[in-house]
Formats: sequence, C-alpha cells, structure tokens
Amino acid sequence: MRDRRLALAGDRDHVTTELLRKGFRHNRHPSSKNRSPHRSGVNRTGGSPFVEDYRGAIEAALESLGEEQVRRRLVSSATTLLGLVKHVTWMQRVWFEECVGGMSRGELGLVQSPGESFRLADDDTIASVTAAHREACVTARRVVADLSLDAVVTGHRGGPRTLRWVYLQVLRELAQHCGHADILREQLLVD
Repeated sequence: MRDRRLALAGDRDHVTTELLRKGFRHNRHPSSKNRSPHRSGVNRTGGSPFVEDYRGAIEAALESLGEEQVRRRLVSSATTLLGLVKHVTWMQRVWFEECVGGMSRGELGLVQSPGESFRLADDDTIASVTAAHREACVTARRVVADLSLDAVVTGHRGGPRTLRWVYLQVLRELAQHCGHADILREQLLVD
C-alpha cells in the first residue's frame, strides 16, 4: 500500500480519492483513538470521518498549552497556533455555510480574505476560539445532513461544485493546517 501511495504522489486529488475509497484513516492524535473505524469515505450523518478526525486533531493541538503560548509567533508570518484554529474555523464556515448554504461572507459576519482570518482579537482565547470551531462544525454537519455527495452547490465564487468536491477541499485544507499545527506545537513544547 505504501508503494501505491508513493506512486500516486504526483496527483494529490487522485491520492486523496484513492485513500478515501480504500477506507484510510488518520489515527495519530489521541482524540481519534476511541472512535469506531469507518470503512466508507463519507457517511450520510455528517460527512467524512477523515474530516472529523482532522477537526479533532486541530483542537488537540491546543491541549495543555497556555494562552501566551498559543498566541506566540514562531514563524516569519503572522501565523500562531490559536490563529491557525481561528482560520480553520473560518475556512469551514466559508465552504459549508457560504458555498453549500448559500449565505454571503457579509451575511455570516466573516472577514473577506484568508489572511484576515488568522488575525486574533484581544478577547480571543483558547476557550472562545475552540467554542467557535465546534459551533462551525455543528453547523457544517447540519447544512449537509440531507444532501447527497453528488448534490451541486452554487455558493462558491468560482462556480458550482459537488458536495463531494467540497469535502475533498476541506479535507485537504484541514490536513495541511493540522501539519502546520503539529510543527508549531512541537516548537512550543521544546521551549
């Protein structure tokens, strides 16, 4: 299986589709160890178990860290661990509430650009950002609950997309940002 994944590495969408089809599960974070294994890539009651795993993983990156630590800038950009979770919350709201749900960013009270979504307000805390992330996840599950993966959604600025496409995009972004979060967390724990 490892050789097969490496052979497909040049085409990320194909790799993701292939891994989803084969029931691949990401299990390295403690928050996912007690979940029952899923064999399908997406289920009717809330989407992809892979998306759920990464949603838990991004929150797990904040565990046992203090407010000052999660706001610390460790890279040349303005990215912080807490800002990363805030961005992931924004990203999911854009894909599920704007793209699938059809509401505009203005109606949702969202900033317009990804760069703005990393910025922390003075009153942002681990608890408030985590609560906002969880609320966005609940809303996302509710928005897609009655839709098939082949449903065409029209709220994307680039044109219509299928719900399947939206899930794969969200999965790609969550996986990428979980990797960033792992690196930032590792740097914080070394200090």
